Amino acid sequence: MVGVGTAPSRGLRRGVVVNIDSTVEAIKVAVAEAEQMAGVEVGGVYAGVAGGHIKGTNSRGVVAVSGKDREVSAADVARVVEAARALNLPQDREIIHVLPQSFSVDDGDGVREPVGMSGVRLEVEVHIVTGAVTAVQNVVRSVNRAGLAVHDIVL
Repeated sequence: MVGVGTAPSRGLRRGVVVNIDSTVEAIKVAVAEAEQMAGVEVGGVYAGVAGGHIKGTNSRGVVAVSGKDREVSAADVARVVEAARALNLPQDREIIHVLPQSFSVDDGDGVREPVGMSGVRLEVEVHIVTGAVTAVQNVVRSVNRAGLAVHDIVL
């Protein structure tokens, strides 16, 4: 089902919530229009964040391949991406997205999909997108007060 709703974003300035009540009302209006067009009720959303508080940084993770046959598994990929997430972030920032750029299996660089490859060492280069905790929380709070669940935060 496709439905679109629009409302003036009077509670936002440059992508950041500056008035929660106005933002909540705008969300309610836009969602009501989308629900009417689609003929379905919206219970949850993917909420977008924007603004000057969004930052990006690169990181790297390394793990040993865990399988007895040294075949890279999906669990190995999850572990190496998690290792790359281990940044020392200030308390006022949170990770929004971790975007794998490339993998290396042993000395083989530029691997796009390492699952099923043989090796003992798995590396990943990721781009990590962070945002100000308060800015993200204010978006989530506004969506929740509009009666919706937030499935995830997106850019």
